[in-house]
Amino acid sequence: MRWLLALILLTMPTAIWPQAVPKLVPDVSQRQINIQSGFTGAELLLFGAIIYPRGVAPEGQVDVAVVLRGPARPITLREKRQIAGIWINADSSDFRSVPAYYAIASSRPLSTIVDSKTAAIYELGLDKLQLSPSGEVDAKEQRRFSNGLVDLKQRNGLFRQEAGSVEITDQVLYRARLKIPSSVPVGTYVAETLLIRDGRVIVADDKVEVRVRKTGFEQLVTILAKDYSLFYGAMAVLVSLLLGWFAGYIFQRI
Repeated sequence: MRWLLALILLTMPTAIWPQAVPKLVPDVSQRQINIQSGFTGAELLLFGAIIYPRGVAPEGQVDVAVVLRGPARPITLREKRQIAGIWINADSSDFRSVPAYYAIASSRPLSTIVDSKTAAIYELGLDKLQLSPSGEVDAKEQRRFSNGLVDLKQRNGLFRQEAGSVEITDQVLYRARLKIPSSVPVGTYVAETLLIRDGRVIVADDKVEVRVRKTGFEQLVTILAKDYSLFYGAMAVLVSLLLGWFAGYIFQRI
């Protein structure tokens, strides 16, 4: 009976078997970005290949979205208001999980390749980021602060959304370039590639880590300020006094 059952299973139409899922082979142009004196930003190339079952690409168009996300951290956003000619802090809102950097590039506009529900599940797009506001906040006020936070990050170059910037060759090779601003925070970043077809995300578990760190004098200052704060403060005061004394000495000699 076992051999008969095996024969029946082998002769069944292949349509009843689950379709094999394509595989992504992603990579980045550099796994480490060093911030040092004179750093003006960098450009990161995300590229890779799509491996299809039996090596045959499906009919129809496939889309690719790449996301580069920095380490998440809590943020308190404060609104400034001008009262009696003085700018003071007014309302504020706390967010538990805000990526230090977020950039997404796609082969076509996100609204044309995924629906709103799918975009929300995978956080595809600046308007779909889950910033996790905390505390009891009115929904309208929460939305206003969230939009303000996203706008602030965009103006600083830390949030980016670029449609049509992912190039796909023969539905197999893809590449995208993302700009890293000079103000990018240090930490471990995650580059994720998503393969999309017919409005569905087919593959979304291929990730590559990119480390952003300070080197040279910038790294020394960071270590002193973080691990030897008392010594760092004393040195800062001493350097300020010496510079003030030297400037006064020069002016007296002139």
